[in-house]
Amino acid sequence: MNMRFMETFVWLAKLRNFRLTAEKLHTTQAAVSSRISTLEQELGVRLFERGDREVTLTLEGSKALVFADRLVRTMHEMLGSLKDRALYTGVIRIGVIESIIHSWFPELMTRIHRSYPQLEVELSGDTTIKLIEQFSKGHLDLILHTDNVLGADVQNIPLCDFPLCWVGASSLRLHGELLTLADVASFPVLSFSRHSGPHRFLERLFDERVGSGVRINCMTSVAAMVRLVVDGFGLAMLPPAIIQRELADGDVQLLKIDTQMPDMPLVCSYRCGPETPLVQQIATEAQQTAQDFARDLPAHVALLPSADAGADRWSLPPASG
Repeated sequence: MNMRFMETFVWLAKLRNFRLTAEKLHTTQAAVSSRISTLEQELGVRLFERGDREVTLTLEGSKALVFADRLVRTMHEMLGSLKDRALYTGVIRIGVIESIIHSWFPELMTRIHRSYPQLEVELSGDTTIKLIEQFSKGHLDLILHTDNVLGADVQNIPLCDFPLCWVGASSLRLHGELLTLADVASFPVLSFSRHSGPHRFLERLFDERVGSGVRINCMTSVAAMVRLVVDGFGLAMLPPAIIQRELADGDVQLLKIDTQMPDMPLVCSYRCGPETPLVQQIATEAQQTAQDFARDLPAHVALLPSADAGADRWSLPPASG
């Protein structure tokens, strides 16, 4: 029996209102209703009488509440006894995109090891699309990526934003000029994986401002894309945060473009519930690590999450002129 559903039952019995219960549990009224309906089906009894403004316990609901309250209290006592992080054991499965792997993820791993020395981290590096797919199937506990995940029990917390800039090899000698999108399109264009937010943005941008003949080379490997840029094969829209070493060594240069590029939002998604305190704590560690990273760097490299975290970052900017 799902303990999250049991806790929802206890809180609805106390508050007698779906909206207040949803606010208390940081979920939606629809999720609360679904949990109660599922619990009633499992128990084979009706737990509540639904009124216009509030609910009341049935006789069977009152009997069940005694046991449910006891179970929830026992669960919280158990979780409280596990607060010594050094005693956490087991495996946590984290999915992460390469842009994070090549920036602040090593610091997060250091923090996790320091706080949870007996915990094993099972790491899956992949694209946002693949990570969401694996997360939805229950194969990952937590993912660090670029899109919010829909779901009544899913929590999405903003990490930081990565500005995106056009970059090219220093050997191309383009960094002193103001380039147009047509100038960019005269070189091979490199992009993140097909159907990702940045790829969709570039497709629409070039189609509207240059024409439909621009070919975009999509890559699932960020390391391969950076390598091709360093070698002068083409130009790419990349976060400066992941090429700090190449910029410092002078292998690549940030290019001036006559069109503003978006910021790439980074998000942590996980399933919330009283039975997942470790996952929630790791999510908080990820958020703190990402935001410490952003605070230590100039604004063109990393930013704290913007106020419009839920907005579509991949809409086209207004045309200049």
